[in-house]
Amino acid sequence: MGNCNSQPSADSQFRPETNTGGGPNHGINVLPADASAPRPPKPSTHHNLSSSSPAPNQHTAPSTTPPIGRVLGRPMEDVRSTYVFGRELGRGQFGVTYLVTHKETNQQFACKSIATRKLINRDDIEDVRREVQIMYHLTGHRNIVELKGAYEDRHSVNLIMELCAGGELFDRIIAKGHYSEREAANLCRQIVTVVHNCHSMGVMHRDLKPENFLLLSKDEDSPLKATDFGLSVFFKPGDIFKDLVGSAYYVAPEVLRRRYGHEADIWSAGVILYILLSGVPPFYGETEQSIFDSILRGNIDFASDPWPFVSSSAKDLVRKMLRHDPKDRLSAVEVLNHPWIREDGDASDKPLDVAVLTRMKQFRAMNKLKKVALKVIAENLSEEEIIGLKEMFKSMDTDNSGTITFEELKAGLPKLGTKLSENEVRQLMEAADVDGNGAIDYIEFITATMHMNRMEREDHLYTAFQYFDKDNSGYITMEELEQALKKYNMGDEKTIKEIIAEVDTDRDGRINYDEFVAMMRKGNPELANNRRRK
Repeated sequence: MGNCNSQPSADSQFRPETNTGGGPNHGINVLPADASAPRPPKPSTHHNLSSSSPAPNQHTAPSTTPPIGRVLGRPMEDVRSTYVFGRELGRGQFGVTYLVTHKETNQQFACKSIATRKLINRDDIEDVRREVQIMYHLTGHRNIVELKGAYEDRHSVNLIMELCAGGELFDRIIAKGHYSEREAANLCRQIVTVVHNCHSMGVMHRDLKPENFLLLSKDEDSPLKATDFGLSVFFKPGDIFKDLVGSAYYVAPEVLRRRYGHEADIWSAGVILYILLSGVPPFYGETEQSIFDSILRGNIDFASDPWPFVSSSAKDLVRKMLRHDPKDRLSAVEVLNHPWIREDGDASDKPLDVAVLTRMKQFRAMNKLKKVALKVIAENLSEEEIIGLKEMFKSMDTDNSGTITFEELKAGLPKLGTKLSENEVRQLMEAADVDGNGAIDYIEFITATMHMNRMEREDHLYTAFQYFDKDNSGYITMEELEQALKKYNMGDEKTIKEIIAEVDTDRDGRINYDEFVAMMRKGNPELANNRRRK
């Protein structure tokens, strides 16, 4: 296979005609490399890779308006005007993955090109839209392949993604036979961390398998990256799904019975762990139906080699991840706290933090100018960039009032898999409540929880700067700062002096664009480790 993500054989992946909405697996597992997207050289003159909104019209004839794409629902763009297409990396039922090179920066990415002529019905189109929305929603997690941008032309939808040089985890398993327990524990920890991140963000993957995990590099200790969210769905706690989707060896018994929830992802991760330790799947058959029968019987072989030599702790974890009753199965947090999987075999004192809380805590530490600037950015994000957070807001806003009260926040946070004291919840509430009215509105929630890498977008930062720089002088003056902050009850003299002292590095009594950008990116560790280079 090498670096190519080939389509699984007919008996390993399935989506029956009777499916009620899981959608086709587009079958192309995006291939790889260690590239971060180029930073636009100038605001609002260059197409931003992480953008889900159309690039500025670059045609010479200003009157020409591009047609609206039927899949993404926004003006069509020619991906080939920005990227040079190279060799094919993978091929599937719905399209092809290519190696592409950015024309200006020469950085390489993977482009998953989905043929629109193969998207026959509304479900097919919705599946592609949802895949884009989910990938934007999960952007920034170190173990998830990052979507850099989505384009649609007359023939295809093109998803530009980071490229991983190490190929598929599946290929490495085949080459090695099996991993040592230490290696398996490290890989399983990364896989279940992805599951935990997805579940805490209200996403169920539904197609976890080794082929959908790529290695960032060819190094022995390369981090894993999850990919192919073509079957993934947004969910709320208690949601029941009935559509039969997934890949045969990894599918949970309750999926085959067509009544399942997010616990099915833990089963799939347990199957991967079994393979990591033994080199073979726990449920095997010559045909798809015989595999299903084996899964429903649920007999797990711990007698054959190498299982007699595998530690009882490892086997205990596999058993608990492959419990037939989803209610008895371990959650992602419980798996990560299992003695065998913990780093160095010791329980960490630091409690697991869900992604949304991490963002809220980070947000809480920002100064007030940054809060207002983030609010401006949040108000300018596209629907597909924030739809996952919108669903989370709706699930917390139990009385559908359009705001989240302290009580709703206190009741909603534990559903995301975290335990906080009343005082901690109150601190988060105060941090997110920008206008200080005692409740979090929709934009405030999006502002506090959207991923910090939205600040890599040069046009987002420029829009926020212009909000403050009312006279377009290129500087934010004390008067402009006071005017903007008064709107949010923050415009007292003490606050303004504190902000100027922190941000105005050249000490001229005002904030220029470079100082503003430095402030917005300061204290954001994910950006610091992934700074784009021109």
